[in-house]
Amino acid sequence: MHARLCRSTPRRANRPRATKGHSRAGARSYNDRMTSSIYAQRRARLAAQLGAGGIAIIPTAREQQRNRDSDFLFRHDSYFYYLTGFTEPNAWLVLTAEGEATLFCQPKDLEREIWDGIRLGPDAAPALLRVQKALSVSELDTQLPKLLENRSTVWFPFATHDGLESRIEGWLKPVRARVRFGALCPDQQRDVCALLDEMRLVKDAHELDVMRRACAISARAHIRAMQRSAAMLRAGQELREYHLDAELLHEFRQHGSQYPAYGSIVAGGANACILHYRADKALIQSGDLVLIDAGCELDGYASDITRTFPANGKFTGPQRELYELVLASQDAAVAATRPGARFVDPHNATVAVLAQGLLDVGLLDKNKVGSAQDVIANRSYFPFYMHRTGHWLGMDVHDCGSYVEPSEVGQVSERQDPLSGELIKDRPSRILREGMVLTIEPGLYVRPAPGVPEKFHNIGIRIEDDAVVTASGCELITRGVPVAPDEIEGLMRA
Repeated sequence: MHARLCRSTPRRANRPRATKGHSRAGARSYNDRMTSSIYAQRRARLAAQLGAGGIAIIPTAREQQRNRDSDFLFRHDSYFYYLTGFTEPNAWLVLTAEGEATLFCQPKDLEREIWDGIRLGPDAAPALLRVQKALSVSELDTQLPKLLENRSTVWFPFATHDGLESRIEGWLKPVRARVRFGALCPDQQRDVCALLDEMRLVKDAHELDVMRRACAISARAHIRAMQRSAAMLRAGQELREYHLDAELLHEFRQHGSQYPAYGSIVAGGANACILHYRADKALIQSGDLVLIDAGCELDGYASDITRTFPANGKFTGPQRELYELVLASQDAAVAATRPGARFVDPHNATVAVLAQGLLDVGLLDKNKVGSAQDVIANRSYFPFYMHRTGHWLGMDVHDCGSYVEPSEVGQVSERQDPLSGELIKDRPSRILREGMVLTIEPGLYVRPAPGVPEKFHNIGIRIEDDAVVTASGCELITRGVPVAPDEIEGLMRA
């Protein structure tokens, strides 16, 4: 998989890692018997889909060097974790269609454990992880050809791990060499992500519990940042974006989150019009809006919240006018999120409200762009709203799962994009089912431009909540932090 995977030469003892990241890494997950049974059940579901003679090979993520003698904080591969709950690096799962799971993991090593943290080890893994067998990762290259022999299909993640295809080819060569002795070599290779994506798309009760807790932590972090912003400005203190980022990080770690789920966006004033802006050192002025897009990761699951608030705790008239428009568009999207609806329906509901609203507030001139229907058809809203209204959420902040309905994938229509002229192939959007989790995040971003009223210049607004599709509609699991402008102002006065 990578150069350090089977490293036999230990790191020099006088150079400990500056970023360990995985000290006692697996303990939080595999020490719970009930949780371990969940992973075993998932492996059984996957095994049942591999077909006769199938075998799946799933590695965890590789460790990444940050700079000299320092690694980036290790984070497990989501597919691997979904099936094992195991968070140590240098680990592989091999699963057969008969349901036999073999874990390859780091061996116990007193010297390395002094530096890097306690390892579970192959001896303890079967009982705690409920796998049938565990071996040292140093045996991977010798054991995989044996496990692949007499198998018909090898499943592995396509295009997710650099060098994995070549590695598997290397394991198949000795199997092929034994064909003349009666051995069978797998004659099919298939993408295990296709199976796992469908499994991960609908969350079970355990997953939803973790995600609700992650969202609760993130909501408290947003509240903390809002209140810090107003308090510093009231006190006449210099406020910078990194001050608010620090509040987020404090709250995440204070309540047990392992990491931010993604690089936090903390954008004051005009910076809020940059979609993937990162928290930096820019000054936040009293009359600015602040856009914070941030969420923590808890036990492998992401949260994702965006709130936009006045830095000093009081919306101006133009700020409130646009904010209420974005909020109304989110309300429409929430109402459209229910079982049986299409994934695209919340986006279409958002666009319909924004199209009419942009005309009403004067950001678009009806004499130039026509009616709201014309705004939608011609995508005249695009300079102010250029992204989709949501995405899947789960172990990854942009979680896996197709956005096309599997039963209708063969139905294709073509249209020409009115802005780019590009010919686009459309397939039927995914039908929402109970247990799916998605974000709902409309926005408006107003940059100075000819014809744009000056009172709206440099206003960037996004409101994002995480929604669980329920039997009757959807549950917003991020409303621990308010969205109504009056409630935000009241919170910031506290």
